[in-house]
Order: sequence, then structure tokens, then C-alpha cells
Amino acid sequence: MLLNRVPNEDDSFEWLALMQHHGAPTRLLDFTWSPYVAAFFALERAVKDATIWALFPPKLNNRMIRTMRGSERVEEDPIGPWHEGHYEKYFLPNERSIVVLGEPQRMNQRLAAQMGTFAMPGVLDTPIEELVPADAVKKLPLETSRVRKQAMQALYNMNITPYSLFPGVDGLARSLSYEIEFHWAFDPTTMERRAGFFIE
Repeated sequence: MLLNRVPNEDDSFEWLALMQHHGAPTRLLDFTWSPYVAAFFALERAVKDATIWALFPPKLNNRMIRTMRGSERVEEDPIGPWHEGHYEKYFLPNERSIVVLGEPQRMNQRLAAQMGTFAMPGVLDTPIEELVPADAVKKLPLETSRVRKQAMQALYNMNITPYSLFPGVDGLARSLSYEIEFHWAFDPTTMERRAGFFIE
């Protein structure tokens, strides 16, 4: 069996979230509530300057764009895809210039580990930055050549690694290649020991 628990047949949002985290194409855009996890994904495989995209959820409401966690109840005009049938009603027709931010009511293991959330646009032919108010989205550029090594080492020390973000065999395999470049006790490129660590 590939899954510990299969999503309910009629929970389209949970199915999409599961598909997204295993590489299938969906309309979901990955975000995280953690700036550190965002920095990890921006820098992990970066070979040129990277960018973190940040959304400011309270500002999304300025244009009747819903922002809420999947576990919250919304009494008035609920549009969130975590409500049964709402993905098919509000998003599949590809007619509403909206963006919704949230998670499925039951989160898969990777989504929980990454403190993840999703932005779901109501149309697919318009960039997300054109669907939200200008002050609701910000691009944070990272000068990879200058910050990557130090930032990735700091994230590693905070236990933000492929293994912690991708629980299971996939994450373990990714961590092996990661530790060729970053290790807690020494610098793999110079073999110099890090201050405070002793290796026999």
C-alpha cells in the first residue's frame, strides 16, 4: 500500500494536495507559514539568484478574496475548496478572478512537516500577482552566491533538512545528497571541523 490513508472520494482539495506533494501538475501553488522553510526551498537547489514569494493574507480580502485555514468555519458565502463540492463549483469552471489561501481539513504528512498551505487561483490564465492587490504579494530576492552556504548551514542546524520536510524514504535519500554539501560537524568541501564539535 502506498498511502497510510486514502482521501475521501469526494474531497477534491485533499486529493489535489496529495497529488501536488508527489509531483503531479495541479492548479495549487505551494506556500508555507514558515519563512525558514520558504528559504530552504528557495535556496536548496539554487544555482543563480533566487526569490521568496510572500503573501499577506489579510490584504487578500480587499477584493473579496477568501483567506482562511481549512479548519475554520465560514458561515457567509463560503467559497473555500475544502468545502464539499466547492472546488468543482467555484474553481473548475475557471471563471472567478480570485485567490484562496488554505489547507485541506486533513493534511498529509509532507504538508504538515512543511507547515504548508496552498494558494488556489480561480483562473489559470492570469499570474497570481495580477489576481491579488499589489500590497498583498511581495518578492524577496536572495543573492544566492552570497547567502546560500551560510543560510543553508543555519537551516540545517535548525533541523530544516530534506529528511525533516519529506518524511520517509524519499526524504532520507535526498538528505544523503544534501549531507555531501552540508554536515553538522564539519565542512564537507574543506573537511574543517565546525567550532564546538569533536570527532574522533
